[in-house]
Amino acid sequence: MNMTFRETNDGFALDLEDASGMATTVSLAHAKQPAQHAETAAAAIREHLDKLGNTYFKAGKINIQLSAPWFVPAKSLNALRREAVAALEAKRSAAYQRPPKRPAAVPPAQYPQSALSYLGNVFNAKARAFYTRHGVSVIDAAYEAAQERNAVSLMVTKHCLRYSFNLCPKQAKGLLPRPMTLIHGKEQLTLLFDCHKCEMQVVGKLKKPRTAQLDAKHIIAYPSR
Repeated sequence: MNMTFRETNDGFALDLEDASGMATTVSLAHAKQPAQHAETAAAAIREHLDKLGNTYFKAGKINIQLSAPWFVPAKSLNALRREAVAALEAKRSAAYQRPPKRPAAVPPAQYPQSALSYLGNVFNAKARAFYTRHGVSVIDAAYEAAQERNAVSLMVTKHCLRYSFNLCPKQAKGLLPRPMTLIHGKEQLTLLFDCHKCEMQVVGKLKKPRTAQLDAKHIIAYPSR
């Protein structure tokens, strides 16, 4: 925002112009008195006009157009600056036009895939009807349905155990990215490695969702007071 501080017949005026060309002017009626320190008068005026604080604006050029180094109190300069900024903000708000809404997204008539695995997360009838309407002919149930009987990909991660164990083929030449087995209690998971993508895939059987039921070991008895 450019600022011009200039003198008028009965005092001074401050002109503001923002980057879009919108401008405003605010006047200050004040007697013209010579500044005691003429060599620093213009610098003092510029310093007070530059204090834009928490406004939306940042000072660009600050022009001082005076016929003589006049004295203007800091209190009057600050009040003039605040009034001018408020006037420019009000003018900008009045001229603001809300941009038009974007048109609603239209789904493609044909879905890019003709088959969806459980990773498609199709769980309810409305989702299934949507994909069927858009050309998907094979739709597996979502993970939550627990209908998969064979081992499937449970997780794909950038964290690689082969890399952690210094068994990465990129680190040790001659090694092959053979599958590994992750054992957790009675559960065994197969780890597959895609070294080209630096990804590890955890493969196993889906667990059936637990039902909300209580047995004796989950019941805690509290003494009565």
